[in-house]
Amino acid sequence: MARFFLPPDAWHAQAQLEEEESRHCAQVLRFTAGDVITVFDGCGRSAAATLRDVRKNAVLLEIGDVLHHPSPRPAIVLAQAVTKGKTMDWIIEKAVELGVSRIVPLVTRHTVVKYDADEAIKKAQKWQKVAQEACKQCGQYWMPIVEAPLDGREFLAQERSGGKIIASLAPGARPLRQVIESLSCCDQVTLMIGPEGDFSLDETRLALQAGFQPSTLGTLVLRSETAALYALAALRCHYV
Repeated sequence: MARFFLPPDAWHAQAQLEEEESRHCAQVLRFTAGDVITVFDGCGRSAAATLRDVRKNAVLLEIGDVLHHPSPRPAIVLAQAVTKGKTMDWIIEKAVELGVSRIVPLVTRHTVVKYDADEAIKKAQKWQKVAQEACKQCGQYWMPIVEAPLDGREFLAQERSGGKIIASLAPGARPLRQVIESLSCCDQVTLMIGPEGDFSLDETRLALQAGFQPSTLGTLVLRSETAALYALAALRCHYV
C-alpha cells in the first residue's frame, strides 16, 4: 500500500495531505476517491486512510484505526562529517533505512564543504525531505531529525548520554565489534564518522575528552560514506 507523510498536527478524523504529497498522490500515482493509502506521522503513528476527495493540489482523506509502532532501540545519533556532492543525500537515505534517530551533519577541519547560516538551514530542510522520502520507501515509522550543519567543536561541547563511538584511524583504536560489545545496555548510542582524511588530531583529542571511544573499522581505509554504512549496520545488527 502506498505510504504518505501526514504531519502530527494534521492528524484528524478528516485530514488533508500537504500540497506536495497531494500532487504526488493525485498526479503521479493517479489515485482516485475511494482508494486506500497508508499515512504516517514520523513519530510512530500510522493508519490506513480512505481518499474522499482527490484534487490536483489537495487530497482529502478519512483516517482509519491508528497503529502505534515502537521506536528503534537504542536510539542512534549519527554525527556525520559533511561529504561532497550528493553523497550526503545517500548517507541520510541509508541511515534512515538502518533506523537512526537523529543525524547531525558536522563541519570539521578536513571537511571540504562549508556553509553560512542561511545555507545551513536550507541544507537541513533539503536533507529532512530526503529522510522523509526514505521513510516512505523503507517503511520506517520514526523519521529522524536532521539538524543543520554544526561545527565539530560545538558538537563535542554538548552533553551527550549513552554510548559514544568515534570511527578513528588513530593508533590505539579498538575494533568496532569490541567497542560495541563493551557498551552497557543504554538507550542511546552516538556515532561520529569523519571526513576523507579523518578527524584532525585536535578533534580526536576533544572527542576522547568527551567520552567517545575510538574505534577502527579494519585495516582498509574506507570512504566516509562506506564507514557510516559499515558502522551503522554493525550497531543495528548487534542490537536487533
